[in-house]
Amino acid sequence: MIVTPIAPSIHGELGQAIPDTPHVGDFLYSRKIKLRSVICSPNYLTLVKAVSVSLPSWKANVGYEEGEEWVLSKMKNGYPRFFIHTGIQAFAGAVARKYGNSDEQAMLFPSTAAATRCLNFLARDTAHKSTAVQFFATQPSDDLRIVDLILQNKASHPAIAGTSKTIISAVIFPMSKDGHAKTFWQHSGEGVSSRRAEFCFKAFEEGYLISRNHVPSENIPLDRTCKGPRRYQRKASLNQTDEPVAALRAEDCSIPASSISLDRQDYAQFVEERFGRNLDISLAANAKLAVRRRIAGSLTADVDLPEAVVMPSEGTAIRKVQGFSEDDIYLYPCGMNSIFNTHRVLLKTRGPLKSISFGFPYIDTLKILEKWGPGCLFYGHGSSADLDDLENRCKRGEKFLALFCEFPGNPLLKSPDLRRIRKLADQYDFAVVVDETIGNFMNVHILPAADVVVSSLTKVFSGDSNVMGGSSILNPRSRYYHQVQRTMTDEYEDNYWPEDAIYLERNSRDFVSRNERINKNAEAICQVLKASPYVKEIYYPKYSPTRPFYDEYRHPTGGYGGLLSVTFHTTAEAAAFFDDLEVAKGPSLGTNFTLCSPYVILAHYNELDWAAQFGVEADLIRISVGLEDTEELRGKCKRALAAVARLENAVL
Repeated sequence: MIVTPIAPSIHGELGQAIPDTPHVGDFLYSRKIKLRSVICSPNYLTLVKAVSVSLPSWKANVGYEEGEEWVLSKMKNGYPRFFIHTGIQAFAGAVARKYGNSDEQAMLFPSTAAATRCLNFLARDTAHKSTAVQFFATQPSDDLRIVDLILQNKASHPAIAGTSKTIISAVIFPMSKDGHAKTFWQHSGEGVSSRRAEFCFKAFEEGYLISRNHVPSENIPLDRTCKGPRRYQRKASLNQTDEPVAALRAEDCSIPASSISLDRQDYAQFVEERFGRNLDISLAANAKLAVRRRIAGSLTADVDLPEAVVMPSEGTAIRKVQGFSEDDIYLYPCGMNSIFNTHRVLLKTRGPLKSISFGFPYIDTLKILEKWGPGCLFYGHGSSADLDDLENRCKRGEKFLALFCEFPGNPLLKSPDLRRIRKLADQYDFAVVVDETIGNFMNVHILPAADVVVSSLTKVFSGDSNVMGGSSILNPRSRYYHQVQRTMTDEYEDNYWPEDAIYLERNSRDFVSRNERINKNAEAICQVLKASPYVKEIYYPKYSPTRPFYDEYRHPTGGYGGLLSVTFHTTAEAAAFFDDLEVAKGPSLGTNFTLCSPYVILAHYNELDWAAQFGVEADLIRISVGLEDTEELRGKCKRALAAVARLENAVL
């Protein structure tokens, strides 16, 4: 049974968080099929780790991009890679005051390695240089340095197991580099999550989290950081039953066994007060295993965590690739971080080669490929002619690292010709990385065509819009599999915060049933829009000229996803429809409630002409369809179209 959430206010207050599906202990569930709208009070919103923000009118979205004070002054939340959570900002400010100078600030990362990559980015100052950033080691300087924060040896606790020994690594930098640091935060997805920051800030204030340089050497345990496949000592099989992880084991985490001690009763009480009433953090390893099993397709049942880790693999696994198991899945703090690290690992594996961005992509994917490594060849149309050009380049001897694409793309929902791409990759020796976020693995089976599949678990896999997550999946049939796996052994860090993993696991249990209903609702909305004379174009995989490419990889029972875009004949018509559509308005997608945004304005406001040359119109409206009653959604769309009709009649 799908538990339908209480919806956010359909005309939420400007700048307020667009909340997630409420959770037991925080809010109330509505078990009715029909959504009800409630006004979200500030107290309600403080309980939420929301990943969206209310921009309820066309004017507010433009005002946000223009930097108008009436909008910015009300922003209390935002998408976490674009708007640094206020709790993280407060923690970073405290770190800067303690370890920095008056003209410096701090940015927080989950590990020394992640912080070092930020330091490298700042050191190269790519905002003023044309060369792309290489993944090389930059020595800290007086104005760029790293402060590693660790829990004192006698104050460790399983709550932080699964993270690195340094659980917060702060980059201290001059305030003049603030914009450049935020660019790294946005593109890379390397920054700390709000839950990690909340836990660590409390520990910092209580005196348990301190600089490594301030700890006597005899109290610093030996570094036994576990990386890559060592996380899973036994190779799992989709046909085997995994034994449950009863508790976090020393070999599963990066905290040395010698440091796991509870001899500080006051610290244990602190952890209990932080977590105890809500969830058992020691279940984090099980939660990560269950998430990986769901992504692998070996677990599709809606069951609680204890059952999820012991259930036998289901006979009809979704990802039918010989040799594949959940051990080929790597979790990351967010989807963009999985893309960032996949690109980084491929560069380390195959050397400094240009990448290819095929099709109109999500903006940060393109920025990653352009700003790190030797650069990027961009094919914004993602057409057959583009593949012809690529083939001719390869015939002339050009070499490439990898081709990155989305299946389908965002926001035009066009699907690339994966069969031809795979053939070219095999012939001319480049990897294929496919982002399956929009299509999702319950609808499409693209692993056989890819060397690596990446996804944002923040979206429909979670649905509740209250936690970030990402994944990278290695195809064991790939020619690069063993090379990449060896690099991952050296380079991969499990920086996914335990509490985030527990929320993601809980959210994802009904993913299968939610996906079915979202598919149905999206098609119903498309039918209403297609019947309207005021609609200029509908963008949806089912109605796209590239549908044959999508259908080639669609599961027999799969649908066409929950994302669609629509354009109108004038900006005024688009604004009228958007303003009158009675759903939540804000960034992100894949939420359990329908979420709408003028996507191109938010993503490409300063490059509208550039986007337009690839068929991405400035007035495009993107709709992420939720779990509401189908007829209710149809009615909302009809009423919004009626507003467009009134506008037309007024003009006449």
